Amino acid sequence: MPKESADQKEVVERVMHEYKHGELESGSGKPVKSRKQAVAIALNEAGASNQNSPQKNRENLRHTKKKEREGKTAKQQKEGQL
Repeated sequence: MPKESADQKEVVERVMHEYKHGELESGSGKPVKSRKQAVAIALNEAGASNQNSPQKNRENLRHTKKKEREGKTAKQQKEGQL
């Protein structure tokens, strides 16, 4: 199993933080209640999933980093509303 990069670790930490605080949502917009589902989302967004090809993993990480730069994560959106 390949080691995670620093970017991947940051993404996993952010997603799990959102889950811990009840901010993480599934694709349908419903809050994630299962830790197992939160871990799967974190690995997918970080591009560290063993279910996807290496090319798809790189694409997922690139997409997630773009989302973070644009302030479209749940945590960033919640902080912007205060």
